[in-house]
Amino acid sequence: MAVDHYENFPVASLLLPRRLREPVTNIYRYARAADDIADEGDASDGQRLSRLAEFRAELHRIGAEPGGAPTASPTLAPVFAPLARTIAQHQLPITPFLDLLSAFEQDVTVKRYEDYAALLDYCTRSANPVGRLMLHLYDAATPDNLVRADEICTGLQLVNFWQDVRVDWRKQRIYLPREDLLRYGVSDEDLAACRLTPAWRNLMAFQMARTRALLHSGAPLARRLPGRIGLELRLVVQGGLRILERIERCGYDVFMNRPELGPKDWAVMLWRCR
Repeated sequence: MAVDHYENFPVASLLLPRRLREPVTNIYRYARAADDIADEGDASDGQRLSRLAEFRAELHRIGAEPGGAPTASPTLAPVFAPLARTIAQHQLPITPFLDLLSAFEQDVTVKRYEDYAALLDYCTRSANPVGRLMLHLYDAATPDNLVRADEICTGLQLVNFWQDVRVDWRKQRIYLPREDLLRYGVSDEDLAACRLTPAWRNLMAFQMARTRALLHSGAPLARRLPGRIGLELRLVVQGGLRILERIERCGYDVFMNRPELGPKDWAVMLWRCR
């Protein structure tokens, strides 16, 4: 599948075992399709929620009869027929898929977050289900592994928010918690004008620190998992940490210098994965 969004989803990665490339692609297809409904095009909020409701109905159908009757909607069959097959073959829980859908619905109705707790709640549904599904595919979904995976996935989601402040602003979304903006004295007008004030730098330094702490807390999971998944997860964690470094090095100017990983970054990440 073509991946034209900057993401943390390991779609058809060369490090994925061949047996898991199809199920991961099927899961990604579902997530990408639902996310595009919430984000892309010029549909009204009501139209977006109505289409996402169709996705919810399909998930409930799969949950009621996994691997059973085909979807009643021909337009949804390309997404849900392979997804139902993957869920049945790998005995995946339906809850992570419903959680993802809940986050996509929230993207339509919620444009900003009052506090860090509310932002973390969103991450538990927008990001953490991906890590949980991957652990289930690898038969490694122990309670402690799930906790560490949640820390990594939440950390990666926050990294994505901090590098995309300007992109999200154009979508009329602000993921920086309102309580933090008030605490550091950064206004909506500052965001609109892309002002690199001392207050902005202090705010971003604070966000970098607690996001880095999450990634470091979850990082031991990568050493517990064997072979390719362990290496892939180490690279994913290092990628998140590297982007935080890039944000810091550009003086927290994510308005005009959105950090992305290049060949030199990958070399550094591979060296750090030893």
